[in-house]
Amino acid sequence: MKTYQENIVPVSFSIRNVLERFGTFNKKTELTLFVIDQDDKLIGTVTDGDVRRGLLNGSTLEDNVRLISFTNFRYLTLNQYDFKQVDFLRKQEINLIPLLDEEKRIVKILDLSQLKSLLPLDVVIMAGGKGERLRPLTIDTPKPMLKVGEKPILEHNIDRLARFGIVNMYITINYLGEKIVEYFGNGDKKALKIEYIQEKDRLGTIGSVSLIEKFAFPHILVMNSDLLTDLDFEDFYKSFLEQGADMAIASIPYHVTLPYAILQTEDHEIKSFEEKPTYTYYSNAGIYLIKTEIVKKYIPYNQYFDATDLMQMLLDKGHKVVHFPIIGYWLDIGKHQDYQKAQDEISLLDWI
Repeated sequence: MKTYQENIVPVSFSIRNVLERFGTFNKKTELTLFVIDQDDKLIGTVTDGDVRRGLLNGSTLEDNVRLISFTNFRYLTLNQYDFKQVDFLRKQEINLIPLLDEEKRIVKILDLSQLKSLLPLDVVIMAGGKGERLRPLTIDTPKPMLKVGEKPILEHNIDRLARFGIVNMYITINYLGEKIVEYFGNGDKKALKIEYIQEKDRLGTIGSVSLIEKFAFPHILVMNSDLLTDLDFEDFYKSFLEQGADMAIASIPYHVTLPYAILQTEDHEIKSFEEKPTYTYYSNAGIYLIKTEIVKKYIPYNQYFDATDLMQMLLDKGHKVVHFPIIGYWLDIGKHQDYQKAQDEISLLDWI
């Protein structure tokens, strides 16, 4: 995904420099520059319209960019935005919007025309497994780094999450974790903030979340790294909020059709029957939305703990746990036949 770093320019720029930079862009939507001062703080924006108005009002090509900069610009603040702000910006047809930290420094330039959403979530991706059922492929490569098509499994998931405007990502690592760190680094190349949680011991499917000291948002998304899905994360999140849940589990519907008529009986008497009925069951897809207060309260620190343990604990204590059926694509890459299926199907999916 494009990072728009070339749209960030220093306050030392002249209007001539602005026009020269505009000349390198291919799309009209890119014709906005973000002017930063010596401390990297955003102080103004410049569009092609600002340039035209400036020249018509007597500015020259050698004048400083400050003369034509718009200082009452729109922006979002890191970890403090919500759906209402994003919807407002979309309705104003503002495409490029800066995401700033509390010091007004640019964290990321967001292109709302390319994002599916802008979800206020921290994400934890569980990537510490050994992938023993996929040996020998995983002898020297961690399972999340096995390529499906042109990219590792993990990168497919990171790129999709980024399309939903998620910036803060934690990746839990153990087996061959250094290869994951080497590949993704701190996320700068993708305009993301990636941190790593190193498991010294095996901590189950969610135990390592306890090692994260502080979350930026009140809700987190936890997901396994060895799956592919076109789950709409915005719909998942909105459903979670609307239901007032403490935890939501993405689920996979399984339809089971029995080949015979099923009799409804009372003692030996048949009361009714159903010809070849179909029953629907739901299984755990390995993707969860959880209130951060729940994480801090119930996941024991640095101990082996599975997501199913958390689910059962919340149910026992009367918390609201819901599920969200995945209607589209989902594949858990656990065995060699799953990996081959992913290779066969990835080119057919428009899921990133």
